[in-house]
Amino acid sequence: MTLDDLRVFVAVCEAGNLSAVARDLGCSQSAVSQHVKRLERETGLALLERRPRGVAATRAGQLLHRAAAEGLSGLGAALRQLDDLRRGVGGTVRVATGATTVRHFMADGVAAFRARRPEVALQFQTAGSSRRCLEAVLAHEADLAWVTSGPPVDGIEQRTSCELPWVLAVRTDDPLADRASLDVAELAGIGHIELPEHSTSRLHLEGHLERHGVRLTSSTSVADWDTALLLAELGLGHAILPALPAWGGGADAVRLIPIPGLPPLTAGWAARQWAALSPLALEFADTVVEHLPSV
Repeated sequence: MTLDDLRVFVAVCEAGNLSAVARDLGCSQSAVSQHVKRLERETGLALLERRPRGVAATRAGQLLHRAAAEGLSGLGAALRQLDDLRRGVGGTVRVATGATTVRHFMADGVAAFRARRPEVALQFQTAGSSRRCLEAVLAHEADLAWVTSGPPVDGIEQRTSCELPWVLAVRTDDPLADRASLDVAELAGIGHIELPEHSTSRLHLEGHLERHGVRLTSSTSVADWDTALLLAELGLGHAILPALPAWGGGADAVRLIPIPGLPPLTAGWAARQWAALSPLALEFADTVVEHLPSV
């Protein structure tokens, strides 16, 4: 049983697919299978079972997966600390974020943490969605991820840190611009700018609109919230968005009208195990929450 055997086995359990792991590792599927078979010979138990679409861990495999994942995570943290010692750095915190997360949620917290811990290395990994941020945490590529809160994810612990009420972004010369608020039913006739496909925020929004019997039509879509706000400011349509801190630069050209009938979106930190995070990672997470700007 080698570390490579365990690393490959953990990757297979989390991907649920031998060929996907082989692609990621740049090797053959047979080579991936050999790592798993070696573990099965040494344990004397079947660790994986074939499914119509891939593989899944058996009960024995689940036990080994949990133990191996925790052990590899601890080993990875130790190796990073040794590397920090070698480079004379006081520690490293790795953070997965969305494209605009630092500006909207973390600016003050990052500055405060840097002032307090100038010797700590901060590594930010930009991901296109909350799902990809969580994947980075699961793959041990990040210690923390700032995500839009969604359904529970196996192997991830989430902590909600703030609520983001929904607003409709319109140009100041739009007929709706003078409204103090909007009912959900009134959204049916807007020229909708679609949020990123498969994003947590879009799924959340569409689910609640459907409960109100509201279906939107759209000819414009975006990859992030800031672009949706800009397009609304340019008059390309209406954007239903979570109200974000640090918005206001375009206040002379766009209005953000509250939609109280839509439950707020929530956001916060995610990690594999809070108890296993380094003291520096915990301090960074707490510092960001302490300095969150108000919406």
